[in-house]
Amino acid sequence: MLPAVVKLCCGISYPHLRSMAGLQRAAVAVIGQELTHLQKLRQIQHHMRSPAGFRNQECKVEDVKPVPSKEDHQLYVHQGQEAMRKALSMLEDKDGWKVEITESDGDVICSKMMPGARKVFRLEAVLEASVEELYDLLFVRVEEMHLWNPSIQHIKILKHVGPETIVTHEVSAETARNLIGQRDFVSVRHSCKQKSSVYLGGAAIQLESFPPQAGFVRAEDGPTCIVIQALQEDASKSSFTWLLNMDVKGWLPKSLVNKALPRAQLDFTRHLRRRLTASAAPR
Repeated sequence: MLPAVVKLCCGISYPHLRSMAGLQRAAVAVIGQELTHLQKLRQIQHHMRSPAGFRNQECKVEDVKPVPSKEDHQLYVHQGQEAMRKALSMLEDKDGWKVEITESDGDVICSKMMPGARKVFRLEAVLEASVEELYDLLFVRVEEMHLWNPSIQHIKILKHVGPETIVTHEVSAETARNLIGQRDFVSVRHSCKQKSSVYLGGAAIQLESFPPQAGFVRAEDGPTCIVIQALQEDASKSSFTWLLNMDVKGWLPKSLVNKALPRAQLDFTRHLRRRLTASAAPR
């Protein structure tokens, strides 16, 4: 998924997000189409409804072409799609969200208690970058993320599963601001592109060929997602909605974790803005 140490109803409204529910319904329709394609490959008996009113907002992506001898590739695609579907469903549910942090630049983080007493966090921001540029930084070039985000030690792609799905190993950096301590993650990350929006979803997976590493606590994130959508009034800017859902494992107090995670979201967004500013600067 999504970067783990970085993976809309706060009373803050942007003109481009008049209906969060509509945005999520479109996303669910997107994932429904991808699952339909997967059903043909594996004859998976899974049904999703595609809401009326969004039939023209279909996500046209390249066909997944897993190696025929590796059925686990199809499983990874299904796991990534299912993680995205669940995460978008969490965003769709407007009940129970509470504002945690409001920044002067307009960034807002809300939180919600989920079953099992886990808190999830939703960040909303506007970034001065196109949808394509953000997709390139956050998915296509995910292995380069440590170059601009000091909270990450490294991200390595373990498996390329078609053009929309990857399996990654991520290690968080040991920094003074990292209150949680170093963690590593093995996750499946799935992407879906539309003309004016991108959906990035993911979740932790078990990989027998890559067991927990000595010296690290193997944390788990997901289901989680990022929704990136071009502003209607300015396509060079994008709305950025990020659901962070993480189990850091270990014996840390929940109060500490629940303070550290939204701060990690703000730190990630700050580093991302700096990267975007540097790339836009004249050379």
